[in-house]
Amino acid sequence: MIQEIKSAISKAFAELYDHNLPVKDVKIELTNPSFKGSFTFVVFPFLRITRQKPEDSAKGIGDYVQKEINGVADYNVVKGFLNFEIADSYWIQFASEFAQSEHLYVPSDDTRKVMVEYSSPNTNKPLHLGHVRNNLLGYSICQILEYAGNDVVKVNLINDRGIHICKSMLAYERLAEGETPESSGVKGDHLVGKYYVLFDKKHKEELAQLVQSGKSQEEAEKASEWMNAAREMLTKWEANDPEIRAVWGRMNQWVYNGFDVTYERMGVSFDKFYKESDTYLLGKEMVLIGLSDGIFFKKEDGSIWVDLTDEGLDQKLLLRADGTSVYMTQDIGTADLKYSDYKMDQSVYVVGNEQDYHFNVLKLILKKLGKPYADGVHHMSYGMVELPSGKLKTREGKVVDADDLMDEMHETAKQRTVEQGKIEGLSDLEQNQLFEMLGLGALRYFLLKVDPAKRIVFNPEDSIDFQGDTGTFIQYTHARCRSIERAYDGDIVYESLSNLDPTEQNLIEHFYQFQSMITEAARNMSPAVVASYLYETAKRFNSFYNQCSILKAESTDLVSFRVGLTQMTSRVLRECGNLLGMEMPERM
Repeated sequence: MIQEIKSAISKAFAELYDHNLPVKDVKIELTNPSFKGSFTFVVFPFLRITRQKPEDSAKGIGDYVQKEINGVADYNVVKGFLNFEIADSYWIQFASEFAQSEHLYVPSDDTRKVMVEYSSPNTNKPLHLGHVRNNLLGYSICQILEYAGNDVVKVNLINDRGIHICKSMLAYERLAEGETPESSGVKGDHLVGKYYVLFDKKHKEELAQLVQSGKSQEEAEKASEWMNAAREMLTKWEANDPEIRAVWGRMNQWVYNGFDVTYERMGVSFDKFYKESDTYLLGKEMVLIGLSDGIFFKKEDGSIWVDLTDEGLDQKLLLRADGTSVYMTQDIGTADLKYSDYKMDQSVYVVGNEQDYHFNVLKLILKKLGKPYADGVHHMSYGMVELPSGKLKTREGKVVDADDLMDEMHETAKQRTVEQGKIEGLSDLEQNQLFEMLGLGALRYFLLKVDPAKRIVFNPEDSIDFQGDTGTFIQYTHARCRSIERAYDGDIVYESLSNLDPTEQNLIEHFYQFQSMITEAARNMSPAVVASYLYETAKRFNSFYNQCSILKAESTDLVSFRVGLTQMTSRVLRECGNLLGMEMPERM
C-alpha cells in the first residue's frame, strides 16, 4: 500500500502541478496516533512546487490519491499533514496474506557475506556481566542479519595469550598446590580467575612494601618481582618453552570447558573459533613486511610503530623492543586470516566503546597495507553495563560473573512467578524450565532493548515484571495467545468479515510494519529495533484482547478471525523473540 500511495502521489504532482516528482523522493510516514489514518504525506517541503496553501495542497493530492487507489477509504488534512485512511477490506486481505506467508520477511537482493566477531573473552577469568551484553548483542545481530538474507559467519576470537594470561599462570604455579577443577569442585574458568585475582593481590602487597621501603611508585613498578616474573614467563611462552606451554595449555583447557557451559546456558553459539596464540605471529610478519615497505618505522630501541599523525591521530606501537606483540599486532594478523578464510564483504567487531580508537587505528593500518577488505571493517561499538552499585572491576575481584548472574535471574523469576501464581498445573521439571526461560528472557530483553551505543545500568529486580516493557510481559503475552489457540479447534477464515474493530486494525497495521522493521534492524545492526517492535506487538495484542471477545465473539466467523489474529501475534512474538535469542513459553 505504501508503494501504491507513493506512485499515486508522484502521478498527482505530474498531472496537478506539471512537476516530475520521482517515486523515490516521496516520503510516507506512519500517522500520528492522535489523528485518524494509517499513512501520512507531509506537503510542507513541496509548497514551492504546488504554490498553494498547505491545506489546499494536501486536499488536492488527497482527492487525486483517493480516486486512484481503491484501498484508500478517506483522508484528512491537519495543516500540511495529509493522513490517508485505509479501507478495512485492505487490512483484512493483508491479514490473510500475512498469516499464510511461509516467510514473514522477504529479503532484498542486496545481501552480503558478513562475519561477526563477538564474545572474545580472555582465558584468565570467567565471563562477567560486560561479556553478557557482548555475547547477547553479537548473537542477536547475527540472527537479524541472517534473517534478513545475509550469509553470516559467527566468530569468537579467544584472547589466550599475553601478560594477563601469564599473571594467572604465575599465581597458579606459586600458590595452587596442585589444585584442579576436579579436586576443588570449582568450574574451570572460575578457578583460573581466582588466581588472576590472587596475582593482583600479591602484586599490590609487594608494591606497597617497596614504596614503604623508600622507593617511588615508578621505581617500585620496575622492581616488582611478581610483574617481572610474569613478563619473563611471557617471553618464555613466545619462545615455546615446553614447561610454560604445558601449564598454559592445561589452564586454558579448564577455561574453555567452563566457557562451553556458560555459552550453552546463555544460548549463544559460534561457527568458528580463532585464537590469539595462532594469529599473533601472522601479525608480526605483516608488521615486518610493512616496515620493509616503508609503511611503518623503527625507533632507536628497536620497537616498530605506525605514524598516523596525517590522519589526525598519533603514533601507534606495533611491536615492542623485545619483539613481543601487542593487541594491534594480533588484530592485524587475525583480520588477514579471517578474510583469507571467508572472503566476506564486511567484518563486524562487537566490542565495547572504550576500544573506538583501537578499531579506528586498525582500519587505517589495513588501508595503509593496501588490504582490499579494509573498508569492510566495522566496529559495532556498544556502551558498558553497570550495576546500581557502580562499575565492575575484574582485577579486584569485584565482578558479577555471568554464571552467578544467570543463577540470580533464575531465582528472581522463580520468586516473581510463584508470587503471581503462574505455575498451576506445571510439574517440577516444567516449573524449572519456565523459571530459566523467564529469567534469561528477562536478562536478554533488558540488555537488548537499549540502543547498543548507550550505557546500561542493569537491575535484575527491575527486569522481571509481568507488566511494562519487560521480556516477562512479552513472554506472558505469548503464553496467553497459545492458551487461546489451544482452546479453539475450528478453521481460520479471514475474508468473510467486512469491518474491523479499531484495536484489530491497530494490530494488523503493526504487522504491516514487520518488513520495514527487519530491514531497519539489519541495516543498523540494532536488536533494540526488534525489541521495540516486540514490545509494541505485545501491547497492541493486549489492547485487542481487552477490547474484543475472542472465543466468545458474536459469530463463528468473528471467532475464527480473532483467533487468526491471535495466531499471527504468537508467530510474530516467536520470530522476533528468536532474533533476540528469547524463548517463548507455551503456558504460564
